[in-house]
Amino acid sequence: RARREKTMTERLLNELLDAWNGLGAAVKKGEDTHKMAESNKAFAHYRW
Repeated sequence: RARREKTMTERLLNELLDAWNGLGAAVKKGEDTHKMAESNKAFAHYRW
């Protein structure tokens, strides 16, 4: 609900354009996921 566009078409278009330009929520979420995976590599060999 952070986007200000009224229709889903406008929201999707602008999110795709942001992703193309390296901006937007989807790109940030992907970067955060990769950071988390990288930081958890150190604990991958432990068996809990």
